Amino acid sequence: MTVQLLGVRGSTPAPGRQFVDVGGHTSCVAVHPATEDDPWLVLDGGTGFRNLAGLLGDTPLHAQIVLTHLHWDHVQGLPFLRQSDRDDAQITLWIPSGDGDGDEDALERLAGGFSPPHFPIRPDQLRGHWSFRALDPGDRAIGSRTVSAAEVEHKGGRTMGLRVEDGGRSFAYIPDHAVSTAPVEQLLHADRLAADVDVLFHGAPYLAAEQDTATHFGHSTVRDAVDVAVRNAVGRLVLVHHAPNRSDDQFEQVLTEAQDHVRSLGSDLHVEIGRELAVHTI
Repeated sequence: MTVQLLGVRGSTPAPGRQFVDVGGHTSCVAVHPATEDDPWLVLDGGTGFRNLAGLLGDTPLHAQIVLTHLHWDHVQGLPFLRQSDRDDAQITLWIPSGDGDGDEDALERLAGGFSPPHFPIRPDQLRGHWSFRALDPGDRAIGSRTVSAAEVEHKGGRTMGLRVEDGGRSFAYIPDHAVSTAPVEQLLHADRLAADVDVLFHGAPYLAAEQDTATHFGHSTVRDAVDVAVRNAVGRLVLVHHAPNRSDDQFEQVLTEAQDHVRSLGSDLHVEIGRELAVHTI
């Protein structure tokens, strides 16, 4: 699988020259089509969704988009890609719903913040062939891939972590995850998603010294992300969902803290900083 990080920030975009190396767009991950018949698989639709424009050229978007949750930093880019807002676009949007809600309920949940007066149009008024599906925990086939969703702990609405498998290769994407306050059941959900994956993309917006802030906002620290990765024997950990105020020159401290914690656990786990537009072959 060819996986490309299109947005790696959390909360808000981070414009400015001090954020150029790591990137300033919010959460979005694209899995390139394996064949001409495969759709793009896109995880989250933050402002990084706009980076698909450079990958598509004049081709309309044919995609399955899976949202982990409905916070602004994961949906704000959805209406701003010209290749998805045209008559020949074909898109299925998977929306986390309340337990047992149907497709229409999921659409209305998204439209709560994506309709007048918050936005000029509703999601179902975008041009092209859009369909809206309720995302519940479990497995589903999307093109040649199996996408598994499970509920994880995060403040402010139902939040999913995701696992993608194809041909014996796998990765997990858990950008918003409050490890330190999660009940045991939710931790087990995350562990099942991450178990033995080749790559884990995990949110780590805070350092250990910022634990109180991480707890307040329902996020993980760098050490939390390492704990999840080591516990589940992942092949490689890529830190994402970076704090919007963390400038490029501060990420050396992030990586050092991660590597020190890996060593303290007696592991040889490889950890790296997720960067916008970086391509990961899995």
